[in-house]
Amino acid sequence: MKTKLLTIILFAFTCHSFGQKLNALDDKHEKIKSIKVAFLTNELNLTPEESAKFWPLFNAYYLKQRKVKISNIKIYLNMKDESGEDKVLSDKEASLLLSQIDSNEEELYQAKKKFNSSILSVLPTAKILKLRIAEEKFNKKLLEQFRSKRNND
Repeated sequence: MKTKLLTIILFAFTCHSFGQKLNALDDKHEKIKSIKVAFLTNELNLTPEESAKFWPLFNAYYLKQRKVKISNIKIYLNMKDESGEDKVLSDKEASLLLSQIDSNEEELYQAKKKFNSSILSVLPTAKILKLRIAEEKFNKKLLEQFRSKRNND
């Protein structure tokens, strides 16, 4: 009886802690997203008309991209055991996971193609190239800040 109670309490605490971590990650994600939007807006110098048409398309693509990336993270987490070590997978299990990853990457590729074709009617090609460069620049800055913060901790 005590073991069951202890297990339930431990499980509840773990779920609560995990929930808090997810909320903290969501908060960080939203902060990064808002910084990215400001950065891209500045880099692209969008007109009000371009902005009104561009951001709904970008946000839809961004959400799709995030969904696929989270799906891949879940797959990679399923490849670990409770201690964080790699699981020993059968060929069938590994093949299934690889197939899921490939499917996710194809889904992401199709979403990017759809996004690219849809913004052609919204932005001039020069700004589309600027967008790609600005996204790379933003990702590079974000990675540099992450590394810098990690080295200071």
